[in-house]
Parts: sequence; C-alpha cells; structure tokens
Amino acid sequence: MPVLIIAEAGVNHNASVDTAFRLVEAAAAAGSDIVKFQTAIPELALTGRAGMAAYQVSRGKPAESQLEMARRIHLPLEAFDPIAEHCRRCGIEFLSTAGEPVSLDFLAKRNPRFFKIPSGEVTNLLYLRQVAGYGKPVILSTGMASLDEVREAVEALVAAGLRKQQVIVLHCNTEYPTPMHDVNLRAMLTIRDELGVQVGYSDHTLGIEVPIAAVALGATVIEKHFTLDRNMPGPDHKASLEPSELRSMVAAIRNIEAALGDGVKRPSDSERPNQAIVRKSLVAARTIRAGELLSDENVVAKRAGAGISPMRWDEVSGRPARRDFAADEPIEL
Repeated sequence: MPVLIIAEAGVNHNASVDTAFRLVEAAAAAGSDIVKFQTAIPELALTGRAGMAAYQVSRGKPAESQLEMARRIHLPLEAFDPIAEHCRRCGIEFLSTAGEPVSLDFLAKRNPRFFKIPSGEVTNLLYLRQVAGYGKPVILSTGMASLDEVREAVEALVAAGLRKQQVIVLHCNTEYPTPMHDVNLRAMLTIRDELGVQVGYSDHTLGIEVPIAAVALGATVIEKHFTLDRNMPGPDHKASLEPSELRSMVAAIRNIEAALGDGVKRPSDSERPNQAIVRKSLVAARTIRAGELLSDENVVAKRAGAGISPMRWDEVSGRPARRDFAADEPIEL
C-alpha cells in the first residue's frame, strides 16, 4: 500500500473557515491523501489552570492562558461539516483529531475511515476506550511517551475491542520545532519490532528530510504540519511547511516509495540493455592460431560483453582454439 500522507492543518486556520478552505485546497494541490484538523470544545478539554508549552508562550499573546488561546484559535463543531464538504469537492479526505468526548462523538457520527489519536491522549484510558468503541482503525501519535506507555495504550485499545492490526502507531516528538538530535527515528523501528504494529511518523522538524527518511525506514503513514504562511500568528505556524514545501515533500516521498521497490535483486528493465555494453567477455589478447591452447597468455577479458562471460574461464582455459582468432575477437568454443 502507498504511504498515507496526512497534511496536518491543525488550528492553522486561526478560527477562519475561509482560511480552512484554502488549507484544504493547498493540501489537495500538493498531492496529500488527507487534510487533518483539530476539533475541540476548549472548555471540555482544558481547565483555566492548564499551562502553556514554551513554543505556545513564545507565539501567543502575553499573559494568555492555554484555555484563552484555545478559545481564540478553535473553530466551533458546526464549522467542520462545510470544511468536510469542501474536502470532498477538492478530492481529498477529511480528518480531524478530537480533543474531548463530545468532539469524538461528533466526528464518529460523520463516519470517518479511521480515528487519529493525538499524543496528549496516549495516557487517557477513557479516551482510548471511547475511540476503540467505534470499531474503526486508529492512528496513534506517541509524542512524550515511553515505549511502555505506548504498549499500554495499544493494549487498552485492543482490550476495548480493536484488533492490533487496526492500530498504526506514529513515532513523534512534540517539541515545535523538534531539534534534529531529538528526532530518534530508530525509535519507530523499536515500536514496530517490540509491539508488532504498523508504524509511521508524525513530524515537527523544520524541513522535509526527516519524513522522507522515515519512509525509507518503513513508515506507512507520514503526518506533517503545514500552513499558508509561516508568518501568520498562532502556535503551530513556525514549525509548519508552506504549500510549495508540502508539494516537494509529497513528491519526494512518492519518489522514495518507487525507489524502495520490491526487494528482489535482479537487473531492472532499464539497465538490462547495458549488460552487453558494460560487462566484459573473453577475447583474444593477440592473434591465436587454430589448435593453440587457450590460456591467460592469449585470452583476456574486455568490453563489450556480448561473448563468453569471464565467469566461464575455467571452462575455456586449456582448450584448443577451434579456429584462428584475431586480436580482440570474441572467443568461441
């Protein structure tokens, strides 16, 4: 199956449906499979005492609480039906991550193909059980989590009714942007090998090289934040791709997918004609008379490779020449 590419719009619409529409259009034009938003009723997801992450403080309003910021940048639930309809018009799949139970039920009633669980809910047993109860496949982000916490989350989903085959686990780091030395892409392989699940990668680094590398390592899903303009106000814009960069990432991932191939070592159709040009064959090193014994004194390996392969040397050496051969003429048996 092709790598599933999720263009994470998140809250980069800044509470504007028109901007959300433009994000949908940009994600579709880039060739993404899915455009994903974040759906939440702030008062049900946050208390007034919830602190701000460092990157949120640096990009928010002075003295603003996380709840106040969420109220300012989230769209109401009813806004997502027209956004989903715009996705259908643009030929891209709609997806949203729910921040609390009411939003989960709202999204479930829209019959999504699967649910996306954000990193912050890895240790929320009630949330995990509610998601599993819908019976749909799940993509689970695992930022801030240890391997044991990821294992417990997967076990909770399975205990609540999902099959392990329905769970794709995304390795993730939730610092925006993530420093390269903290990416630890090999942890994705550890998750795969230790938990026996499909894996992918949710990226918050600057640039596009890390998600491309994740695909080369075996990621089946890639999620990446994008925005219309990194200079827009809001917490996630600075660590997001702009539309042209998103297009470049999608194109590079598709190229890597094609380059990975099926793993069978064989000459490709494009290179097979080169065998006769690049490989060597056995030719006369000098004039050879009929009956003269063939040896390393009168036979050498040279291009082109249309004659006898040098791998048959033991079959050739010591045999009498069947006829006269001119220098550089291919040897015949």
